[in-house]
Parts: sequence; C-alpha cells; structure tokens
Amino acid sequence: MPWKGVKDPYKVWLSEIILQQTRVEQGTKYYHAFLRNFPTINDLASASEDEVLRLWQGLGYYSRARNLHFTANDIVKNYKGQFPQSFIELLKLKGVGTYTAAAIASFVYKEPVAVLDGNVIRVLSRYLGLDIPFDTSKGRKVFENKANELLDKENPDKFNQAIMDFGATVCKPKKPSCEVCPLAINCIAFNELRVSSLPVRKNRVQSRSRYFFAFHIENKKGIVIEQRTDKDIWQGLYQLPLQEVKSYETNLSAQIDRALWSTFQENDINYLSHSTVYKQQLSHQKIHIIFVKIALPHPFNDGLNYTYTRNLTKFALPKIFILYLQGKSLILD
Repeated sequence: MPWKGVKDPYKVWLSEIILQQTRVEQGTKYYHAFLRNFPTINDLASASEDEVLRLWQGLGYYSRARNLHFTANDIVKNYKGQFPQSFIELLKLKGVGTYTAAAIASFVYKEPVAVLDGNVIRVLSRYLGLDIPFDTSKGRKVFENKANELLDKENPDKFNQAIMDFGATVCKPKKPSCEVCPLAINCIAFNELRVSSLPVRKNRVQSRSRYFFAFHIENKKGIVIEQRTDKDIWQGLYQLPLQEVKSYETNLSAQIDRALWSTFQENDINYLSHSTVYKQQLSHQKIHIIFVKIALPHPFNDGLNYTYTRNLTKFALPKIFILYLQGKSLILD
C-alpha cells in the first residue's frame, strides 16, 4: 500500500478518508488520482466542490468527498495550511473521527494513541475473548481502553500498523489462519472454540427500498441533467431528472405517465421506452431505478433547473446512472 510509512499528514488523512467503506484495491486508484490532481492541501482547497465530487465519482458515500473539501479549506484558512499535531485537535476537523485522528496522530506525530478499526476490534475481541458488542457506546469504550493498554507507547506507529495488518492478513473475518497464528496459544476465542462468533455486533440498521423513475431526454443540444441539492443520497451530484414513487405498479405505463406529469407538468410528452429495473445497494438503502426515454415537444422553460450537456465527463454522476448511460444493465448489490 503506497501510504504505508508515509509521514505527510495530508497523504495519511487522504488515504484514511478514501479507505472508509472502500476496499484497498479500489481506494489505491483514487488515492493516486487525488494526489495527481491535488498534490497539496492548498491544491485541494483551491478546487471547486464539483471538481472534487467528479474525481470521487464511483467511490460512493459522497459526504466523505464534501467533508474532504470542506476540511481542506478549513485547514488552509484557519490553520495556515498546517494539520493540527495532536489527537484532540485533529478531532475538531470535520469528517475526522477517532480512528482517522488516531491514525494521523500516531503514524505522523508518534503520539501514543491506539487506532481502532475493524481489524483491531476483531483481533482484540478474539484474543481477549471480549463478547461485549463493539457497536455500542459502552463496548466502544471497552475496546478503546484495551487497545490503549496494549499499545507500545514508544512505537505507536509501528504497533498500530502491525495490529491492523495482522487483522487483515491472519485474523481475518472469514477463514482466519488460526493454524499458523503466533498468538493462538494464548487466544481465548481459539482455545474456547469461539473464533467464528467474535466480535459481537448489536445494531444492524435495516435497509429500506426506494423506487425511482429517471427520465432520459436527449436532443441536438445534448442530454438533460440536473444537480441534486437536497440533503439525501448523492447530494451535490448530477443525475437525469428523477421522480420517486412508493413502489412500482402492475400498470407501469400508467404510472410512468403520472410520474411524467408530476415531474414536468406537461401533457404532450412522448414516452418512448423504458429500461429494466436497475438496482444498487447503498449502506442502508436499496435503490431501484427504471430509466424512461422521452421526447419533449419544445425546450424546457428557462425557470426549470435543468442543464443540457454534450460532455457528461464534466459532471459527477452516481454510478448507477453511468452504467445506464454506458448501456450496462448491471445490478449493483
């Protein structure tokens, strides 16, 4: 991993934000892309939010990108372009939680504070036999205390990296390598045959399903898009005009006609065709979209918040829209 051993707080911060909810293989490409486009925090702060969102396109959890841009500006304006140098001060930055603050503080400044990511939680839970749910405030405190008790105060950077790597390569979530694990002899979970049941999670947020029609309008001027401004999924990104419905009805054509009227307030819109259902699983929502090709009898009124474009690469769109426009009928689960 290219960020290992790096002592630049900007690069460590960037890598940690990108790797939240992202696989290392995927995150590495984005890490390099961000450093090419924004080699310093001043470059990132100088960029527009649209530029940052466009580069982030495909990573999901777009609030991370917005927080990244906000925090870059905060550091440039209020910290003279220099990262805070303590765990407590780092926590004051938007989008920086205890894990990211601990990572920067220990890896860059060698502050003796333990990191606590999923890998560390798994190692501690199994080795110490901790069956308290880690996703409760009480459980989180227990794991934080244990991690800091075990921390090598002289070499916090090396210790934190080692335990994270150990969890990722040996004490894995599924099929851990207990037979070659050097800690197995003293591992409570291994000796009590509880490896598969630890760590314990209490709260599982129920996923809800949402249903949309997206309207594909294209003519000589280009394709019609709009920017999402609500505090909802895909905030700040661009999309085809979208209408949410409670669910899809048996008489889909009649439902599409009603959705067209609700969206455009026009009676003489030509409904040409519609796609199959595209699906995408977000963190706590399952998105369903049917794309509808339509033709308008006249251009949009100037008052409507739509934009024509012939170059979609200038805009950040959610992945499900990109797949549709590329003709790829994939289900993103």
